Formats: sequence, C-alpha cells, structure tokens
Amino acid sequence: MQLLDGKKVSEDIKNEIAAEVQRMKDNGEKVPHLAAIIVGNDGASLTYVGSKVKACERVGFESTLIKMPSTTSETELLKKIKELNEDDNIDGFIVQLPLPEQIDTQEVLMAIDPSKDVDGFHPENFGKMALDMSTFIPATPFGILELLERYNVETKGKHTVVIGRSHIVGRPMSILMGRKGFPGNSTVTLTHSHTKNITQITSQADIIITALGVPNYLKAEMVKDDVVIIDVGITRVADETNPKGYVITGDVDFDNVSKKASFITPVPGGVGPMTIAMLLKNTLLARENRKRK
Repeated sequence: MQLLDGKKVSEDIKNEIAAEVQRMKDNGEKVPHLAAIIVGNDGASLTYVGSKVKACERVGFESTLIKMPSTTSETELLKKIKELNEDDNIDGFIVQLPLPEQIDTQEVLMAIDPSKDVDGFHPENFGKMALDMSTFIPATPFGILELLERYNVETKGKHTVVIGRSHIVGRPMSILMGRKGFPGNSTVTLTHSHTKNITQITSQADIIITALGVPNYLKAEMVKDDVVIIDVGITRVADETNPKGYVITGDVDFDNVSKKASFITPVPGGVGPMTIAMLLKNTLLARENRKRK
C-alpha cells in the first residue's frame, strides 16, 4: 500500500508556481492576483479562505479578501462580482460557498466572468471541461487528477466508481476519468443515494473516488484487493480524547481498507491540500490567458 501524499505533492506544486512567479517578477511582468469574497462568518469557510490567502503569499501572488456581512443581499453581492469582473488588476476570483439562504448560489456563479472563474464552476467552463476543451477544471477534481498523474496510477481500461454526484466533485470526476488521455480512459460508474446494491458495484472497482461526507462509509468488505482509493470526504467527528474535541474523518474506514488498497489518500493530508494548490494553478493559468489576450 502506498499513500497518495497530497501534502507533499501540493508543496511541490507551490514550489513550481513560486519559481514561475519569481521568473515573472524578474522579467518585470505582473504577477497573478487572486481575490476571494466571503459572505458571513461560517467558521470553516473563514479558515479555508484564510489558508487560500496564506497560500497566495507563499507563492508570491497578490491577493484580496473581501468580507461581506451575512445580511448581504443578492443584489449587493452581484454588484461586487461585477466590480471584480471589470477590474483589470484581478486575474481570478472565487466566491466562497456556502452562501446565506437569501442568495441564489446559481445566480452568483453565473455572474462570474468565465475567464476569471478559477473555481471552474461557471456553466461555460463546466461545458468546456465536458467537451475536453482547454478550461479551468474545478480545483478538487484537478487535484485528484494531479495526484493520479504524479504517482503514475494506471487509469486506462480500469473500472472507476465515483460515489457522490455533486457538481463540485462527483459529476466532474465522472467526466474526467472517462476522457481520452491520462489520467482518464477508464470506464466510469457514477453512484449516488439512489443506487441499489452499491457494494456489488464498489467490489468490482479498480478505482474508487468517494465524496459523500459520511464518515467511514466505505468498508473493507466493499472493496477488492489492490483497489485505488481517493477519499474526498472530510467530516468533524466528536472525540473527547482529542484536545480539539474532534477528529477529521474521511468517507473511508482507512485502517481496514488501506490493508487491501494499492494506493490510498489519507484524511487529512490527501485531497484537501491539493485543492488549494490547484486553485493557485488555475489563477496562474488565468494570468497567462489574460497576458496572451
């Protein structure tokens, strides 16, 4: 069993990006500028956005954090998005999800200029991804592809089972794993809450990508020997023995499934760190695209 070490690979990627940013500085070029909008005071979102800002500093990007109160209206948020769309100094930006209930998330995502949509959530970018055209790939799926590629995990002709059909992870992964190229060229089964006999399906899988958010859902008896496991789940589970009062747990019963796996991502330290690294990579791509135009 080999760990797919997202923490290490993400650091490698950040080092590569930092070297490219330094080259841009040495040539007198504008460095990438990433902006983030956060609405409200959700603790997890604030932590996540804060880590994105730190990552920008780490690689030499400029960054802007825009905090808006939880009472912000949809109109006010759309006005701010329009400002960022029209700001030539901003190469890419994200709107941190989830949003307060008075705001229509789909309307917000639709309002973002696709050329600055470094989260890869705009329908134009999603459509291009589905057609195998050059575009921004959502950061978490992009990170999974990068892990598979850097560890040279064979995907051609393999049976990939994706558990979960969210627009952020499950659905894009089902498209990307079936595309021509590497990683890709696998036969994909997309499963979800209405899938019957899921153990029968997972036990035939060569690769399992799970993004349910249900702690320890995938058990050893649900997988075959030498399976590749990508665990996207991340849930806080109460644990009085831990100083924090909780532990971070994935969708996979790691202790038991890892004994059967050929490759497996840990939680934490697997897919999570890759998401921010690939957001930076998308922002660098956005800067290069704008420079060409």
